[in-house]
Amino acid sequence: MKNNTTIGQWLAIPAMALSLGATTLAHAQDDTLNAATDPSFVPFEMMDQDSGEMVGFDMDMLHEIANRAGFDIDLKTMDFNGIIPAVQTGNVDLAIAGITITDERQKIVDFSDPYYDSGLRVLVPASSDASSLDDLAGKRIATKIGSTSYDYLQKKLGDNAEITPYPGSSDMYMALMGGSADAVFYDAPNVGYFAQTKGQGKVKVVGPMYEGQQYGIAFAKGSDWVEPANKALASMHEDGTYDEIYEKWFGKAPDAK
Repeated sequence: MKNNTTIGQWLAIPAMALSLGATTLAHAQDDTLNAATDPSFVPFEMMDQDSGEMVGFDMDMLHEIANRAGFDIDLKTMDFNGIIPAVQTGNVDLAIAGITITDERQKIVDFSDPYYDSGLRVLVPASSDASSLDDLAGKRIATKIGSTSYDYLQKKLGDNAEITPYPGSSDMYMALMGGSADAVFYDAPNVGYFAQTKGQGKVKVVGPMYEGQQYGIAFAKGSDWVEPANKALASMHEDGTYDEIYEKWFGKAPDAK
């Protein structure tokens, strides 16, 4: 009887270990979130040609928030136009891609607290006489599919301009540089980054900042990870990590409000 009990105990140990292993694995899987980003929104997210990894301001923010909030990331890239629908349908758990928080989007996804203040700007050839959005009436304007800049253009100019939405930001800049567009209207940091890099001396940013915007991380409706992400973001502001990441990509961090 003693020997039988001992054998039973030894047989039970692997079973217990297997059960614990399965529980641990399930917990690990629960803490790995499928995330989506748009690979063309420089310098928020872009592909590093040497490493093949996604890098940028959003990527640094996401990894730091995930580390502090206690989840891992399985990242995939897709066109911006498909990102919110992917979160809405549950194909991904979250998305970060310079996503402007809007009332319309908040109906179908949950957002983190804002992590970046932005707006929309006009980009034109260096030789252009345009100085504001009003000067683009009757012109060919490039923007991005599914973006708030496209919605804003439709509302402000509508049929008074030839508005062409492109799938990627590189496409709209190529249209401007190639002469098939008279202007680009898009998110301020992306427009400014292009003007200072590939477009330096060839293009210029004109006019004021239009439609102040804030970017947030989009989560599936009812996600339990919104609060941990917000706490992580708050701690990054408190200990200076946010400023360090900001200065890495944009220069001096904005003054605290």
